Amino acid sequence: MRVFITGASSGIGQALARHYATRGATLGLVGRREEALRDLAAGLPGGGHRHYALDVRDRAALHAAGRDFLAAGGIDLVVANAGISVGTLTEETGDFEAFRAVIDTNLTAMVATFEPFIPAMKQARRGQLAGIASVAGIRGLPGAGAYSASKAAVIAYCESLRNELSPHGIRVSTIAPGYIRTPMTAHNPYAMPFLMDADVFAGKAARALDRSASYAVIPWQMGVVAKLMRLLPDAVYDHFAVRAPRKPRQS
Repeated sequence: MRVFITGASSGIGQALARHYATRGATLGLVGRREEALRDLAAGLPGGGHRHYALDVRDRAALHAAGRDFLAAGGIDLVVANAGISVGTLTEETGDFEAFRAVIDTNLTAMVATFEPFIPAMKQARRGQLAGIASVAGIRGLPGAGAYSASKAAVIAYCESLRNELSPHGIRVSTIAPGYIRTPMTAHNPYAMPFLMDADVFAGKAARALDRSASYAVIPWQMGVVAKLMRLLPDAVYDHFAVRAPRKPRQS
């Protein structure tokens, strides 16, 4: 099995890399930190792993990494996991660049991640694409307009892609994490219900991908919360959401 993972230098991506390596997969690992990627690849079981230090917003570099990994032996699974999160306020004009960075990293880079692999998957009439979304994409969260918008877009994008590619034998799955213990959540100044370790999440996400789930929320308790959030009338949701704690903005 050959698996290409973005955002692999820490958190969910790193946990997924460890999980798939223990299953004998050969990995293509993308992240911004060369040393972290090199150490991860060196410590994984198996051989033939490749790592690519780049910013996923660099489409040309991402495509080059994808082509290199394909040339080394093909592809079975691509996990577009790279993501960032920061509080944003629309009235703060200085937050515009942070907003752009979140959208470009969480959404646009996902498109660029999948692009080089789809022709090969179409030719083989097999393969799987996985987009990492978030429960934060179910309803808009105050102070997190960029993050909620990006993850809502990921959910819709992957759904569109799933229906585009299913006639070609390509499976597309959306995985929506709740609160996972990673560097991204480490500084959240509020309680995080159903907080799950990244390695536990990776195992559950891999099982969802194994069964070709079209959409899965992990942990399941957050799946129940997500369903309830969808059903709440706007007035009821707004009553509670306006009081919700907020992720800090960049200083």
